[in-house]
Amino acid sequence: MPPSADLLQGTLDMLILRSIALQPEHGWAIAQRIQQVSNHVLTIGQGSLYPALHRLEYKGWIRAQWGASENNRRARFYALTAAGRKQLEAELANWGRLTGAINLVLERI
Repeated sequence: MPPSADLLQGTLDMLILRSIALQPEHGWAIAQRIQQVSNHVLTIGQGSLYPALHRLEYKGWIRAQWGASENNRRARFYALTAAGRKQLEAELANWGRLTGAINLVLERI
């Protein structure tokens, strides 16, 4: 397995919010989805994922509900709240500004 890339502070929250924007998912599925979509560059460990999920739930950006996973195991499914959708939009706008600024620096130096 290749080494995982370090994420900027707050980026994990944005990735989690984006991962559950379309449908609720359980923690392991969120981590797997991020890893798959990033072509296995981003690997989110449990030690990072679950504290982030708890933090997002505490902030009111996601809600959790017990359900059955695809292998019929009991799991907490996480879904965006209205506040979470608003936060995701703000995070994506900030990300766009940040990456645009970084690209300008890289192109001009």
